Amino acid sequence: MVIFTLLEPQTNQPLQQWEFSEQSVIRIGRAQNNDIVLHGYFQVSRQHLELTLIDPQQEKWQLISRGTNGTLINNNFVTEAIINHNDLIRLAENGPVFKFEIESHLAPPEPELEQTNIVTSSEVCEHQDNPEGSIFCRHCGQPIVEDEHFVGSYQILRTLGRGGMGTTYLAWDRNRTVQNAPMLLVLKEMNADMARIAKARELFEREARILKSLEHPGIPKYYDFFVENNRKYIVMELIHGHNLEQFVNQRGAMDSNRTISWMIQICDILGYLHHLDPPLIHRDIKPANLMLRNLDSRLMLLDFGAVKELGTALETRIGVEGYSAPEQYRGKPCPQSDIYGVGTTIIFLLTGKAPMQYYRYQSNKFEFDIENIPNLPANLAQVLKIACQAEPRDRYQTAQELAQALSTCL
Repeated sequence: MVIFTLLEPQTNQPLQQWEFSEQSVIRIGRAQNNDIVLHGYFQVSRQHLELTLIDPQQEKWQLISRGTNGTLINNNFVTEAIINHNDLIRLAENGPVFKFEIESHLAPPEPELEQTNIVTSSEVCEHQDNPEGSIFCRHCGQPIVEDEHFVGSYQILRTLGRGGMGTTYLAWDRNRTVQNAPMLLVLKEMNADMARIAKARELFEREARILKSLEHPGIPKYYDFFVENNRKYIVMELIHGHNLEQFVNQRGAMDSNRTISWMIQICDILGYLHHLDPPLIHRDIKPANLMLRNLDSRLMLLDFGAVKELGTALETRIGVEGYSAPEQYRGKPCPQSDIYGVGTTIIFLLTGKAPMQYYRYQSNKFEFDIENIPNLPANLAQVLKIACQAEPRDRYQTAQELAQALSTCL
């Protein structure tokens, strides 16, 4: 019998396992006729790889890679190879990782010991032969870091991103500080220079307060907020995937059906936000803030640092060139501002280019030159004309209206 174990890409913890005792050919890919079907992994081909038992007595298996993005065994690209017990098979460079095991090679189980997160062995693990990008060692289970750095009970594993307001880290909650929270989380730290600005502190605290109140499958979960050494921190759910800016930069412009399906998902999230009491305006709808989750290909809306409660003071001017509605630059955002952001995001997804490249002065005003956007079906062009109008009153008034208009274009 052979065993395939799908590993969590950064912790190397098992996610799912398949056992094959009778088959001499095993196929893996996204298509339904595979023995192991992988949904939600865009890097994986429909028929990605095939394993054949070529010597039953020696239990020798041959792997043939058929995937467009290639296959790696122990971090080395292969097209055809003999695989061995405990080999790590990665489908595409950033794709899912499997551990391949042969039952007859498995060591007999040891007596159960009390589980602990702390390695008690006196030997120092060298963290060898881990898949590229691993956060935890597959041998000792400990983080692969050069220096230990803790904030509260959270160990910093790596930097995920830096922005004007704060820095986000991948963190490990080894003490399970928050009940029912996963051990791997995102820790957002407010930058020291911003912490000296009263308005910035207000925005950061508001982000934490609002995230705590939200409950929608398309929004990362909030877990914690705390202050240490006069620095403020937010702890939230880690989403494994690629944002749409990365996705398009890697794979090129998207087709209209996929783009429309994605934006209907975003309209559902915006509809939820806009119908809260008070309504919330995201104010930062753009491809970099839309994450395509590996687990189920669902889009997640990220970065609530600019979120605005409708009806509060209209002072802060927040906008991203090419994506934000004109009224945001005047400090007067409204729910229709987010609808404008969906429209400009569609332009990027269909063209792979910044929306500003299609912004023109015509008919005595600045507007998007919708007619000259390539790969744009006529019905979708009409939807964009309305969504990207300069005046909020001329756009779709609700996210549901936009979603309905988009659905007619499928």
